[in-house]
Amino acid sequence: MVALAESRRHQTTAVTVGDTTIGGGAPVVVQSMTNTDTSDLESTCRQVIELAQAGSEIVRVTVNDEPAARAVPRLRERLDLLGHKVPLVGDFHYNGHRLLAAVPELGKSLAKLRINPGNVGFGDKRDRQFEAMIEAALACDRPVRIGVNWGSLDQVLAAKLMDENAAKPRPESADFVLREALVRSALESAAHAERMGLGADRIVISAKVSRVPDLIAVYRELARRSTYALHLGLTEAGMGTKGVAASAAALSVLLMDGIGDTIRCSLTPKPGETRTTEVKVCQEILQSLGLRTFAPEVAACPGCGRTTSTFFQELAQQIEGYLAQQMPVWKQRYTGVETLKVAVMGCIVNGPGESKHADIGISLPGTGESPVAPVFIDGEKAMTLRGDGIAQEFQAMVEHYVERRFGKPGA
Repeated sequence: MVALAESRRHQTTAVTVGDTTIGGGAPVVVQSMTNTDTSDLESTCRQVIELAQAGSEIVRVTVNDEPAARAVPRLRERLDLLGHKVPLVGDFHYNGHRLLAAVPELGKSLAKLRINPGNVGFGDKRDRQFEAMIEAALACDRPVRIGVNWGSLDQVLAAKLMDENAAKPRPESADFVLREALVRSALESAAHAERMGLGADRIVISAKVSRVPDLIAVYRELARRSTYALHLGLTEAGMGTKGVAASAAALSVLLMDGIGDTIRCSLTPKPGETRTTEVKVCQEILQSLGLRTFAPEVAACPGCGRTTSTFFQELAQQIEGYLAQQMPVWKQRYTGVETLKVAVMGCIVNGPGESKHADIGISLPGTGESPVAPVFIDGEKAMTLRGDGIAQEFQAMVEHYVERRFGKPGA
């Protein structure tokens, strides 16, 4: 399945965004978006850095008024001074053509422009304002994401397709027609941009909806009809487990179809919750599908009547936290350490077997079992731990294993 996914991704056109490549067979790119007032330079800079450090390889910022537009060049300058080269994308709606004209340095400070064809203008202004955005992209030599959304669909196009459908002997459903309108809007806008001189290697398209089946249907059609690089995301995915589950369901199906070159999980954070959760979910989706590797995996059993002790849960949590804490240092020191697989199992049923399949694993005693914990390294039993210091001893063994396997000889 992964081979199928990769074969489809090779067919898309590569687009360069800053130092990052989208499409053309490049690894699927993770991106996110700030939710700060962009004109608040301090908070926006802080959040961009937070997202980048969490693993967002592209960060989008809102550019909705002139104070925001004037803040972006200063934001780019400050990020560069602090050593954070993450590409910034400007999110434009309604007045982007005016802001790019009013702040000449804005376009150059962004790595990509995001345009929504449904929100660039209305009536006879639509084409002129869309063209002004494309001309700005050409002037500053920047790629464009043409992003169509269910909630801001081109109503003229939607009404035209509804009328055509109603005249058919066997009309399609209204949902089918709206999906077709999304696809048509994105592709016709991209074609218009190409006619103006913006090459396909400067165009990324997206067509976001909030229902999983609709998203899958729309992107399959986009992939069938074009070779543009595609940005995936379930818009307004929601909060908590609902948002995570819906995003994972939609993106996983498409990614395993080989569709999608860059992704975002549009999760609604809880009050006070960090924005980085959506980045972590994207990484988990890609790693779970075997498309990319970001961090060591910890396999842990869910627990059952055999594991009434919470010790294995506490150890699994401790090891996961330890690995997360060490990764910033390990990534600089140990090439390939993100592929590490650790198992923390809770009883004799699956414990030894799962531990053998991991690079390093421990099988803790379940209820009524002997108070011993065999440790397996590279599929072989290495030793048995006993007593109150099992957690500390196993953690030290993980550290030693990482050094031995991933450390450079003589380093």
